[in-house]
Amino acid sequence: MKVYADNAATTRMSRVAIDAMLPFMDTFYGNPSSLHSVGQEAAEALQKAREIMAQHLGCEAREITFTSGGSEADNQAILSAAVLGEKKGKKHIISTKIEHHAVLHTLDKLSKQGFEITLLDVHENGIVTPQQVASAIREETCLVTIMYANNEIGTIQPIAEIGAICKEKGVLFHTDAVQAAPHLPINVNEQNIDMLSLAAHKFHGPKGVGMLYSRKGILLTKIIEGGSQERGNRPGTENIPGIISMAAAFEDACTHMDENSAKVSALRDKLIEELSKVPHSILNGDLEHRLPGNVNFCFEGIEGEALLLQLDRKGICASSGSACASGSLDPSHVLLAIGRPHEIAHGSLRLSLCESNTEEEIDYLLKVVTEEVEYLRNMSPVWRDLVSGKKQFML
Repeated sequence: MKVYADNAATTRMSRVAIDAMLPFMDTFYGNPSSLHSVGQEAAEALQKAREIMAQHLGCEAREITFTSGGSEADNQAILSAAVLGEKKGKKHIISTKIEHHAVLHTLDKLSKQGFEITLLDVHENGIVTPQQVASAIREETCLVTIMYANNEIGTIQPIAEIGAICKEKGVLFHTDAVQAAPHLPINVNEQNIDMLSLAAHKFHGPKGVGMLYSRKGILLTKIIEGGSQERGNRPGTENIPGIISMAAAFEDACTHMDENSAKVSALRDKLIEELSKVPHSILNGDLEHRLPGNVNFCFEGIEGEALLLQLDRKGICASSGSACASGSLDPSHVLLAIGRPHEIAHGSLRLSLCESNTEEEIDYLLKVVTEEVEYLRNMSPVWRDLVSGKKQFML
């Protein structure tokens, strides 16, 4: 059996997304900046896609800038807030220790330019509290950037409450919603969000296209020089096939959000319940405030990479954390931030589901993961030391 359980890394494009894209690869191929009829057909489709995205985010179409993906959107949001803050003499930014590297590396870049960065600790469940944010805000704070839901451990942050605090304090609030959208409800006005990033390939759209919402009145800083596309915010001819496909995938996912969430959450809960029975294992992230499809465990006495290779041999696609850091030999910064020791963090497994996964696949996952953990432990000298008492169990 083949089981794809790495939907947090990327998803398979849906038929809806593919069908929406195809006409704009041959029939409606114009450049939307062209004044002739072929170009204006593309321009009309681009505007319609913008309106679809805006409708489901609770914003205006003109507040949307299309990008190459979530990383670019994160970069532009943070750098724009930094430029605006610096003009007012405010060079302090607040974030958390469990953000995506698109955020953390951008903040590191700004720290070298004289900005002071406060990375908030998270509790063992992976959640930061609104009180922590409120306590960290200072007179010189220009931005709070906190992800809606974590890409590794699936924890959902209290975004609306954090946004309300930022609004009260007059501080811009950005959220990386790449993993959350559209698996969780989003309304940028109700949740007090000033800027929001998302990426199409996380919800069955194409890779290489994303979006930045920025509240009207926020002046974006260009990170690419060129023409006047996207109201001058993002030069470069728009990826019309990708944008149209993203809008179709987003609308489809938003329309079926409740039913998909119910199905995927049930599969997730079954996985969590059964994998919790594996001796010396632990669930990473909050049990309740969690993305519908996220399951992340640490198994003591094994290496996560070895487990992934064993699972792949049995037809299971999974990961040990963020796909963007899969080449790193270091343990996950997210797992370290929630207090997992290095030895435990190395033995992590992330299974991320979507609505196309089945009960039969979950049963197969449970069978194979349990068998392979036992197999790897039996081969491990570390496990033998733990069982013999030479070393003490941590879990």
